[in-house]
Amino acid sequence: MNGPLVGIVGAGAVGQTLAAGLVAAAFPERLLVVSRQPDQARALAADLQDLALTSRSRTQADAGEVADLHGCDAVVVALRTDFKNTAEHDIRRQGATANAPALGVLARELRGYDGTVIVVTNPVDLMARRFGEVSGCARVFGIGSNLDSARYRLLLARYAQVSPDLVRGHVIGEHGDRAVICVSTTTVDRRPVAVPVRAVVADLQRRPALIRTGIGRTRCGPAGAVLSTLRMALGLADGIEELSVPYGDVWLGIPMRFTGGKTVPCLPSLTRSERLRLDSAASSLRDAYTRLPALPPTERTAP
Repeated sequence: MNGPLVGIVGAGAVGQTLAAGLVAAAFPERLLVVSRQPDQARALAADLQDLALTSRSRTQADAGEVADLHGCDAVVVALRTDFKNTAEHDIRRQGATANAPALGVLARELRGYDGTVIVVTNPVDLMARRFGEVSGCARVFGIGSNLDSARYRLLLARYAQVSPDLVRGHVIGEHGDRAVICVSTTTVDRRPVAVPVRAVVADLQRRPALIRTGIGRTRCGPAGAVLSTLRMALGLADGIEELSVPYGDVWLGIPMRFTGGKTVPCLPSLTRSERLRLDSAASSLRDAYTRLPALPPTERTAP
């Protein structure tokens, strides 16, 4: 086999959906499932093998260990520790204290990895930064603003009664309550549009709650975002994805242009109001990062 090898860390609800989506899309050539519970990883790999056969997918799925991830072209981090989220505000941030230690341990074990890492674990902007700083990996991206932007374009297309393909617009900043809609550069069919901001924002805020209430957790949307980003990160497609990356001294979502697998930021022009909201999101994320559980000395990155 000479196609891409992708590893998924986490075999829970989100990891399962991600893995199934990749196998159903016959991408990649080989998929490696890693979990803190080896029995769960083996069970998911077996189920994925059945899916591959029945859907005539060429993807070979196997269970593996963290050490095996060093041989992957890309690694998707979808781990989630057990905790009960009862928050009504800053919902995605509630997993910070629970998820940060486990993600830090994984990042330490992947030091020296030179492939692409896509972080799905929430709060994704904080977890992507933690992973990037602890691992030292050069290509770490957080999924979050990507999904927010897709939802924005979908909802706006419905308001405008056009195909979502005709809508261009970004949601940047935090994947959470401080997301910033780039209204000033949004277009429909290449023309500026009067965006019903309040209605769109309200719909964007209601959508995750609608999904959580019905099925417990958002799964399919992140799977699609990961699949699209993987194809671009591995040089199989070109385009723009809104991803959590370093922005000054924090990590938050900005548009990244992929060309042949290489990336450059392409932040659109912002109005003063949009810039202030982005700076506010950065300040909030900066403060939140200082409150993450401290890593033991052996897990700290070298100065």
